Amino acid sequence: MPKHTRTHSRPKTLYRVKNWSEYDKALVQRGSITFWMSDDFEKTWMHTGKKQRGSQFDYSDQAILVMLTVKEVFHLTNRGVEGFVSSLFRMMKINLFVPDHSTLSKRGKELKVNLTKRTSQSLNIVMDSTGLKIYGEGEWKVRMHGVSKRRTWRKLHVGANPEDGEIQAVLLTENKVSDDAAVEGLLEQIEQEIVKFAADGAYDKRKVYDCLNTHSPDVNILIPPRKNARIWKHGNTKVERLKRDENLRSIRKQGRNAWKKNSGYHVRSLAETTMFRLKTIFGDELSARLLKTQTTQALIRCTALNKMTHLGMPQSYKAA
Repeated sequence: MPKHTRTHSRPKTLYRVKNWSEYDKALVQRGSITFWMSDDFEKTWMHTGKKQRGSQFDYSDQAILVMLTVKEVFHLTNRGVEGFVSSLFRMMKINLFVPDHSTLSKRGKELKVNLTKRTSQSLNIVMDSTGLKIYGEGEWKVRMHGVSKRRTWRKLHVGANPEDGEIQAVLLTENKVSDDAAVEGLLEQIEQEIVKFAADGAYDKRKVYDCLNTHSPDVNILIPPRKNARIWKHGNTKVERLKRDENLRSIRKQGRNAWKKNSGYHVRSLAETTMFRLKTIFGDELSARLLKTQTTQALIRCTALNKMTHLGMPQSYKAA
């Protein structure tokens, strides 16, 4: 092999966790099946809202949310979580009925899920997307025997705070929706001022910069322009220079790798860490069949992951 075509793998950076004791306790607590019930739990379990046309709801939105959260955390089916919570109520001597699997399926379509967030001040955002399978053959079957029926998936778009790993915005779309098309919907879920925004080259589109500048005019945008990118507005014009063009000029001057290192772009990889945590804890596929119910399922997973994040996260540093 000619010398100029050889590639040398970079040595893997080693990290040490300095709060291992606290993080270890947080990991153990994630598997706890201890349930704490509020004093007014029995009053809020049944539906007390406005009446509607046709049959009335028996259970509150809070009851449905609790059931579906238990389902996602412990990897149960609708029937499985029905039996699981029923047994808990019997052991705790709670004289309440439990929503059956049909009720969970129907109510999950319109259930409003508020993403649990603690961050209230200005923050940094890293954004990325990943695919979640909804039906189709497994990888082993496809490799051995080929594809026999159509396979499809949904795209989960996530905006996270790299400082603490907390998910700030979630959007589930069909697989044909591009990453840049989801930015506006994600930014609408973030009320705080964004100080720094990092994403990969797929977000190098005019509408992404426009949405970011509208949301937070002073945001520092770290999106690497593509290798064949050109300047959008030349420097001899009287209008203000574009942030994207300034990044491109800096890359041309010092090189792409140097720009990524000096600008702090590599914080973007923490978006992939968030996706990895979601898939490791909850799996890489959705069990619901309808997009509305799948959206509820994805939101519940992200809310549960935020609560796990609040229990404790590792504080790592580069090993010498």
